[in-house]
Amino acid sequence: MTEHCEPKPEPPMPQQLCGPMRHIMFGLGIVFLLIGIAGFILPLLPGTVFLILSAWAFSRSSERFHIWLYTHPYFGAGIRNWHCHRIIPVKAKVMAVSMMAVSFGIVVFNTSTTSVVPFIVGATLAAVATWIVTRPSQVQALTGTKTHREDGSYAPSGS
Repeated sequence: MTEHCEPKPEPPMPQQLCGPMRHIMFGLGIVFLLIGIAGFILPLLPGTVFLILSAWAFSRSSERFHIWLYTHPYFGAGIRNWHCHRIIPVKAKVMAVSMMAVSFGIVVFNTSTTSVVPFIVGATLAAVATWIVTRPSQVQALTGTKTHREDGSYAPSGS
């Protein structure tokens, strides 16, 4: 087992969509990309999640943009970590769950006490938060546990 995730230089591409759906997915990819980039600048916005969504949308609409994002020296590490190992770093988990809690607080504060909306939003956010928290945060290797570094590389635990 190698010390680093070494994906293929080009990510696997699912079959691309045709017609209007391809344009919709490309538009979503652009929107998610912009939000993701903003997430690296703004402290309260989880950038990696939106970059993963952007990579997914581009994989269905634009091979060029998908490969660019997947292999990007700065933004690509989180996408490759998700693709190779299905890990979500602890920092990203904390940020995502924190923002969900803030969002839920805003919904509760801005709706009437008899509204069912807070219950629906709360149940949905709780389910998503549970899913995020239960994803691994580090790569499990045959010889031990490797921890995720911010630059996309891995180190044996304890180093």
